[in-house]
Amino acid sequence: MANTLNTPRLPDHPRGILIDLAGVLHTGDAPLAGAQAALMRLREAGIPLRFLTNTTRTPRATIVHKLHKMGLGVGEDEVITAVHATRKYVQMHGLHPYWLVHPSIESELPAPTGMQPDAVVVGDAGPYFSSGSMNAAFRHLVRGVPLIAMARNRYFEEPDGLSIDMGAYVVALEYAAGVQATIIGKPSPAFFDAALADLGIDAADAIMVGDDLRDDILGAQASGIAGVLVRTGKYRSGDEATEEGSPSLIADDFASAVEAILAHLEFPMAGVMQSASGNAVNASTVLARV
Repeated sequence: MANTLNTPRLPDHPRGILIDLAGVLHTGDAPLAGAQAALMRLREAGIPLRFLTNTTRTPRATIVHKLHKMGLGVGEDEVITAVHATRKYVQMHGLHPYWLVHPSIESELPAPTGMQPDAVVVGDAGPYFSSGSMNAAFRHLVRGVPLIAMARNRYFEEPDGLSIDMGAYVVALEYAAGVQATIIGKPSPAFFDAALADLGIDAADAIMVGDDLRDDILGAQASGIAGVLVRTGKYRSGDEATEEGSPSLIADDFASAVEAILAHLEFPMAGVMQSASGNAVNASTVLARV
């Protein structure tokens, strides 16, 4: 049975909504059904938005351009990426890392200094993960330098199905070198805190919408942010039935999540109850509310 004791409730008057991108608003180059209209409804409601992504293969400007082509109007200043958060972390600590990342994001990273690496930073290198690059990272780690991971996701959704994500490579390096990685992106509390600070709001006034129970929802809820899990993208049946915790709300998709959030604004005490069988009692757009 899922642990619901520390599950935040939806705020009656949210002052900001944090939204995952891939698997929530789109898959590949195609928007998910109803996503454009739902995003417009949030804009019309006047609720500030931030878009949080662990995508580490694509520069932020390219992500925004891609979203615009899909009819999803998102400003570059609204997008918070694990890549940019990692860059800030590296610069703040004065590090000169060995970068195991995809070449497409090199323009967003500090220029190489030629100095002996004093850290290893891992992103989703995709096809650029190799025995050679992994062994080079391993050899730096056994010298005693820290391991920094932009994220630790297990898998992600592509148009033709699920694909392994960078988390497997991070765990391999942890195991081989006997170290523990510092995670920068979701579910790191610092990543969510940065989004809240950017909005100028408290955790209790925010909502996170995502398709990944562990990294999006439970990560947010550990920081006191109510989480809405959508059954799209990487979601698989049974994801919500975990002993680690439960979402504040479960919805079929982003459009349903927005419908529920806006309905809660109008009728905050109405709620949506879940039956013992796991089916919603009032079957509308929302599937369950804890």
